Amino acid sequence: MRVAILGCGYVGLELGEQLTARGHDAIGVRRSESGIERIEDAGFDAVRADVTDGDALAAVPDVDAIVFAASSGGRGAEAARTVYVDGLRAVIEHFGEREQPPERLLYTSSTGVHGDHDGDWVDESTPIEPTTAKTEVLASAERLALDLPPAYGFDGTVARYAGLYGPDRYRLERYLEGPVTEGYLNMVHRDDAAGAVGYLLAEDLARGEVVQVVDDEPVSKWEFADWLADECGLERPPKRTKAERLADDDLSEPARRRLRTSKRCSNEKLRELGYEFAYPTFREGYRDAVESHR
Repeated sequence: MRVAILGCGYVGLELGEQLTARGHDAIGVRRSESGIERIEDAGFDAVRADVTDGDALAAVPDVDAIVFAASSGGRGAEAARTVYVDGLRAVIEHFGEREQPPERLLYTSSTGVHGDHDGDWVDESTPIEPTTAKTEVLASAERLALDLPPAYGFDGTVARYAGLYGPDRYRLERYLEGPVTEGYLNMVHRDDAAGAVGYLLAEDLARGEVVQVVDDEPVSKWEFADWLADECGLERPPKRTKAERLADDDLSEPARRRLRTSKRCSNEKLRELGYEFAYPTFREGYRDAVESHR
């Protein structure tokens, strides 16, 4: 299987390494020279191209599958629309018009599209209710990823990521120092974020479907922070309620909407498809970080 990873960053690099280790051909695509160097250092092929530029994509060879994992760099909704909607459309149209189009596209989205469910469980059948301009863009991109590829003879899949963590992204101090605001954490380790995508592609699963990529145990932020402090041999951090945090004048309106958003994301579908997690919960996933902190 030959896979092009468009926007080959934090998860994409790990995905490329995993695919290569399993005997597949991976091609990482980034627009920056430093990004190209990181792909080459990871040990698989690299192509420099901007995913929003259909002409530049001509440098990417024909592949069996495309993984669209590009990032808008943490910027606002309009920048996100340029990448996630306009860029995704350009990618689908460009590869779809080739003499040898891919067999499938996999778009990496976010569980943020669910919006607020007051702490209740959500899964792939739950209607999405984006609460910010950026998550509305992500919802539009999900629809595009599922609806447009069939017009060109291939299938789309949406892998909906929970909060990513792992090497260089453990952010221990945020929870060890506090104060920690109440709410739920839905997380997935980088290695499983990549592993789940590689599994869906290699096993030819979930064509035309959405799959939530989240670990086994959503956890309250307070419980997680206390566990982390106990494991690191430190005092448990101070806590604050949502009401206390919302009373702060320094919060932007998008931050307020995110703070009011609460849900627990189920991975039952991914489990039923047969994926086995390397890090089923935060306890396994944070073990190396805890040991290093000690």
